[in-house]
Amino acid sequence: MLKCIFKYIFRIILFMKIDDLFNILHNSLESQNNGKKISLKNMALSLGISMRTYQDWKLGRAKPQAASVVMKMLGQLDDDEVIRTVRKINKLDN
Repeated sequence: MLKCIFKYIFRIILFMKIDDLFNILHNSLESQNNGKKISLKNMALSLGISMRTYQDWKLGRAKPQAASVVMKMLGQLDDDEVIRTVRKINKLDN
């Protein structure tokens, strides 16, 4: 069941507008942070990119190709492997 949910979510993500995707992700991170707002500058810093780049992604003016490829690759993994992979990526970032 979880595998079907992940695949469905990945299909939605791959075909939605990039600004919608980044707005949803940004809002989800704020919700996880007890509703505390996260500025574009702080989000960009946490991602290791410029504020301008993040703003362009969030407004749909630029489309990060790597993000699309990453989502496609994650979509090919089994559910448990997605979780393990994302945790590995997060460890590298810390």
